[in-house]
Amino acid sequence: MSKVTEEKVRQYAEMLRLAITDEEATRYTEHLNAMVDYVQVLDEVDTDGVEPMVHGIDLQNVLRKDEPKKWITQEEALKNAPDKKDGHFRVPAIMD
Repeated sequence: MSKVTEEKVRQYAEMLRLAITDEEATRYTEHLNAMVDYVQVLDEVDTDGVEPMVHGIDLQNVLRKDEPKKWITQEEALKNAPDKKDGHFRVPAIMD
């Protein structure tokens, strides 16, 4: 990989419509080059025989069986409602 230059940083900033100062361009160049150096170190790691993975931790969903069960009745659900009509909760109107 090639090194990132301040000229490239300024060019990317212009494409992204970002206004950066000369000091920021220098700092971003140093940060980006540090990242490039790290990626180059990773390129040297022997990954033969290593299975590709999406995530570093093997995650699995733990789901229960979807079985029907008896639940409360409509009357039980509405018994403590402050206002009800025709088997439904009544609430104040929010729109005219």
